[in-house]
Amino acid sequence: MSIVLITILTLAGLGALAAVILYLASQKFKVFEDPRIDQVEEVLPAANCGGCGFPGCRAFAEALVKADDISDLNCPVGGAEVMGKVAQILGKEVAKSEPKIAVVRCNGTCEHRPRLNQYEGAPSCAAASALYGGETGCSFGCYGLGDCVDACNFDAMYMDEKTGLPVVIEDNCVACGACVDACPKNIIELRKKGPKNRRIFVSCVNEEKGAVARKACSVACIGCGKCAKVCPFDAITIKNNLAYIDDEKCRLCRKCVAECPTNAIHELNFPVRKNKTAVKETATEEK
Repeated sequence: MSIVLITILTLAGLGALAAVILYLASQKFKVFEDPRIDQVEEVLPAANCGGCGFPGCRAFAEALVKADDISDLNCPVGGAEVMGKVAQILGKEVAKSEPKIAVVRCNGTCEHRPRLNQYEGAPSCAAASALYGGETGCSFGCYGLGDCVDACNFDAMYMDEKTGLPVVIEDNCVACGACVDACPKNIIELRKKGPKNRRIFVSCVNEEKGAVARKACSVACIGCGKCAKVCPFDAITIKNNLAYIDDEKCRLCRKCVAECPTNAIHELNFPVRKNKTAVKETATEEK
């Protein structure tokens, strides 16, 4: 028998032996994966946005399959329709959740919040916030450098050149929360879309006392409490000189909007109504 043939047979034998060893090792250390994970991942939107609290749709699918109760888990992109399909696959109940949307809680435009200096550093809100309080007298407001826009994977935000503030494109927003995490000033919040996309919220996060806040921004909340007094649903609280409207309690009656002396409370997507003076008079008559 030639040396070449012996070599070939030896290598073939070693290869076969290695294959057997690898097969036995793979069977011994094989990790079972629930086939439902693939089924759940298939119905998820594959956005991998992290809005569910997990690094991607695959990780979210694994969490859904492993969880005994999925009522606290939600895919903001897919919404109720997708979560319904997931519940059907897993044979579990899923809580009905109202769709949410990002809102910008700052109305400090160039008109309302005069600039006192000019920032010439890196074009990043995160970088600017690490250096100073901003170009205006309000250290709580938007820097206007667009970190939130850059973080959005759904083209749901843009910077308004006229106001210097981010604008949410309602039809594109999936409430993934990326813009919320990107904002170093915490001025972006996820709130319920509301019936007919109608929402009411305080568009200010300034916690300074009234006179100081008003000096820095003409439309700042001054914590006067008038809105809380007229709210019939106890949806408004005043904390740290700042009013906040709980979207779980708010019934969109708009009485607070008429009472706010600085126009810090915003109402979105409501029918056009009488001017504010007339509304105040109507509210007074109702009392």
